[in-house]
Amino acid sequence: MSGPVAVSIVIPTYNERENIDEVVRRVDETFRGIEHELLVVDDSSPDGTGQRVRQLAAEGLPVRLIERARREGIGAALRTGYDAAGGRYVGSLDADLSFPPEDLLRLYRVLEEGADLALGERHGGTGSYDAPKLSILIKRSVSRAGNRLMRLTTGIPSRDFTANFRMIRLEVWRSARALSNRNAFLFEMIVNAWISGAVIRAVPVTFADRRFGASKLRPGREALALLGTLITSLWRHRARINSLRRRPS
Repeated sequence: MSGPVAVSIVIPTYNERENIDEVVRRVDETFRGIEHELLVVDDSSPDGTGQRVRQLAAEGLPVRLIERARREGIGAALRTGYDAAGGRYVGSLDADLSFPPEDLLRLYRVLEEGADLALGERHGGTGSYDAPKLSILIKRSVSRAGNRLMRLTTGIPSRDFTANFRMIRLEVWRSARALSNRNAFLFEMIVNAWISGAVIRAVPVTFADRRFGASKLRPGREALALLGTLITSLWRHRARINSLRRRPS
């Protein structure tokens, strides 16, 4: 992609060859008529995900492959992609199609209306988190409880801190850059943006279980990392967070 673009979309991948065609094509179609680029950040997938991305680029799709030598976590992959983005706005979503790529356009419009960070929310309002089986129902319950805790302890007006379905102004990302390598990156980005004075808006979205491939999430390990980031953020920014609790949402 040559020249400036309006939107950069970051897609972190590891063994997502079964999904990558559809997600790339649907994101591209979603932003038809808007200058955009797709950045696939692949952690050296052994299933050929990276090779397939190169083929899509050769077909003329506006997608660029960023290969990483090893897996360090979704946060590390997202940070690599966000740092490499050239768009006025930078968004991200998972490759597994859990979130409809078409909903990215709703996040884009929220930023066009003046917000600094648009968050897809599965919990509360008209958002939804599909749970077709017991294991997903348990994950949904844990996610809902954890996100409620984060909202109560920080005062940040969000019901979903942990969904990788969001869009942020590039300059806000640069001032609110998150450093966690794991899922806690998603929460840390919101906290950093909030304390910098960013306007945050929620967009209710639908979340469904993946159709192909296996989830890379390790709930126990990620929950501990997220709790550590929550405690660290509350302590480091306690004065600023307390002052912002009274700020209108």
